[in-house]
Amino acid sequence: MPKVTETPSTESRKLDHIRINLQENVQFPRISTGFERYRFTHQALPELSLHDIDTSVQVFGKLLQSPILISSMTGGTDAARRINRHLAAAAQEHAIAMGLGSQRAAIEDESLRSSFQIREVAPDILLFANLGAVQLNYGYSIEECRKAIDMVAADALILHFNVLQEAVQAEGDVDFSGLLKKVESICAHLAVPVIAKEVGWGFSHRNVRDLANAGVSAIDVAGSGGTSWSEVEYHRAPTPFHARVARSFADWGIPTAEAITYARTAAPELPVFASGGLRDGVDIAKCIALGACLAGLASPFLSAADESAEAVDLLIAELNAQLRIAMLCTASQNIAQLRNAEIKSID
Repeated sequence: MPKVTETPSTESRKLDHIRINLQENVQFPRISTGFERYRFTHQALPELSLHDIDTSVQVFGKLLQSPILISSMTGGTDAARRINRHLAAAAQEHAIAMGLGSQRAAIEDESLRSSFQIREVAPDILLFANLGAVQLNYGYSIEECRKAIDMVAADALILHFNVLQEAVQAEGDVDFSGLLKKVESICAHLAVPVIAKEVGWGFSHRNVRDLANAGVSAIDVAGSGGTSWSEVEYHRAPTPFHARVARSFADWGIPTAEAITYARTAAPELPVFASGGLRDGVDIAKCIALGACLAGLASPFLSAADESAEAVDLLIAELNAQLRIAMLCTASQNIAQLRNAEIKSID
């Protein structure tokens, strides 16, 4: 393997990720989310008014107006600070949940903390702190987890699992051995819920079962079909060798719809967050009907937040309108009824 003489800082890596996600095509070339294989049974006589549709949901003791999650994206740079504040202001306005990007940069450099601190503009939202699970094998412990939570006054902690992304990075942290026991210890000693989150390749049935047994409070399946982080790393590869290695994994992973099904069967009582390639309120409705309690989007929110807080506000309004209409057309007055709506695989 060719040697890379200079290891980029965590901050510069985050800047690369923002730029590449906004400017390059980093979607899965062929693999899809799998949502196109599912159809709701249309109800032409729902016996409901659109005005009576209730999209509210309770997660970790907080009442949300809608099951929309602004998925974890960024932090650790000035550009990320602006993006996160736009996202947070809109999340506060619509009373939805939000996850922050990996806070490793701010653990390493306290001057970067302000890029993650959004409670000033979003004092009431359900907010998730975020660290890479693999860092538990690189010196991180319960102390760093508590720092991440306290830094942003979070309601829960995401531990994200990004084995493929780390493996194709020239500077990646690739020791994922013995991680489950460390996750179990974090879950046992942390005062807030722990969410296990993939970053775009999905959790298998075995993964979900093991993480549930380790004590996580929720699973964010983050399946394939949206942004491919191996494609992101292809665009920032320091050598042709690293680019070719990353590109070979362009269509790797478990489609989001399959990952939801795996999670529901492996741990039926565990709350499931669905993310990975969702693009509209109909996708959100399908996630709920397949068994999720929250549905997360990242790429659409990143593009909107790069523009303005108003653009994020408009996107949330559109997603809510689409979700409400899908609920009306499935005769689902509330989220509990949507979970039981008739949805069929067309395979």
